[in-house]
Amino acid sequence: MLLVGGGGREHAVARALADADCELYACAGNRNPGIARIAEDFETLDTTHPKAVTTYARSVEADLAVIGPEAPLQAGVADALDDAGVYAFGPREDEARIETDKAFQRRFMREHDIPGCPDFETFEDMEAACAFIDSYDGDLAIKPAGLTGGKGVRVIGDQVTAEEGKAYLRDSEYDRVVLEERLVGEEFTVQALVANGEVRVTPAVQDHKRAYEGDEGPNTGGMGSYSDATLELPFMDRDDYMDAVDIIEATVDALDGYKGVLYGQFMLTADGPKVVEFNARFGDPEAMNTLPVLNTDFLEVLTGARDGETLPQLSFAPSATVCKYAVPAGYPTEPEAGAKVTVDEESAREIAGEYDGEALLYYASVDDREDGIYTTTSRAFAVVGLAETITDAEEIAEAVLNEAGEEGLRVRHDIGKPDLVQKRIDHMAELRE
Repeated sequence: MLLVGGGGREHAVARALADADCELYACAGNRNPGIARIAEDFETLDTTHPKAVTTYARSVEADLAVIGPEAPLQAGVADALDDAGVYAFGPREDEARIETDKAFQRRFMREHDIPGCPDFETFEDMEAACAFIDSYDGDLAIKPAGLTGGKGVRVIGDQVTAEEGKAYLRDSEYDRVVLEERLVGEEFTVQALVANGEVRVTPAVQDHKRAYEGDEGPNTGGMGSYSDATLELPFMDRDDYMDAVDIIEATVDALDGYKGVLYGQFMLTADGPKVVEFNARFGDPEAMNTLPVLNTDFLEVLTGARDGETLPQLSFAPSATVCKYAVPAGYPTEPEAGAKVTVDEESAREIAGEYDGEALLYYASVDDREDGIYTTTSRAFAVVGLAETITDAEEIAEAVLNEAGEEGLRVRHDIGKPDLVQKRIDHMAELRE
């Protein structure tokens, strides 16, 4: 089997396959030491180059591949692997547009009458977009149509004023943007494994995009996330979760032939879940919450997808998870590389044992040198605590990160803490009054 990608998400996939009956090979533009320890071989290559990936897949005689990041999907790597006789668990380029082209995504939802679609308009002329902001009665979310690594969105009335939003459009080099109604509520994610017309959903997760405590600062690729010991999160109920699942299933039906992961990011509003966006792969960090609690053999899901079989039903351990990323000082605006990572997987396990729980360390973007592992300018590593409650899982993650120290690193310490979780609960209760 081939794993494409070298981030924390892909480390989670590799660990989910570590004890499976398969030989795992990996390729990425950066060498992830956690994946390298699990895989038979790790090849450094450009994963957006379809020929490079398929050549490596053939060399290791792979018959199945999991594609982690979105950029290879946009580049048609799944198409190339499929055409080369290597089943790619990931959508082909045209299907991946559900993530890679937000204008297409919204038009697709409207055309197929998929529930949860906000009001929107698309623009190629930035001055016309600015005029629409002036004429619109309410706040808007400004979304570049293409991929921006989760950092391109600006929300009027939250992150920027209307004038700042217009300046952002005029100063940008975007050729297309989507302007849509600002959704007010609490965000959550449901990830689904999809193949052969079937959908298998995973527990809800809440990501934290803002860089600093209290949901302040610029957006990032994700500073951390949490899940509960149930399918839903504390600020939602089972009906909210099932409404989101219905939206995912309607989208899969409309896509017709989709395979891989479909990630629905939702805003739970006073009127129920609305779609913030779809992604065509596991989330990062959300994969690190979901895969560690998956009891079902992940390999069975993948081989069932490849062989055209009925996908197994998914079972999850009744554990809460809290994931916190350690990032370089100054991230995301002026990141400073070169801090040594002092915590390792063995010490994480020992610390978690003192709390009667479990801790997992996932490497993301790091520099693996002869004398140790160092940070780059992107998210470095994540720690996931697992326990019976969110509070206990958060304490485990914090204890491990305290061992890592603060020199050259920064963490959003409030993720998963009782006060922040209660704030989400109170917010939804207020909206629903």
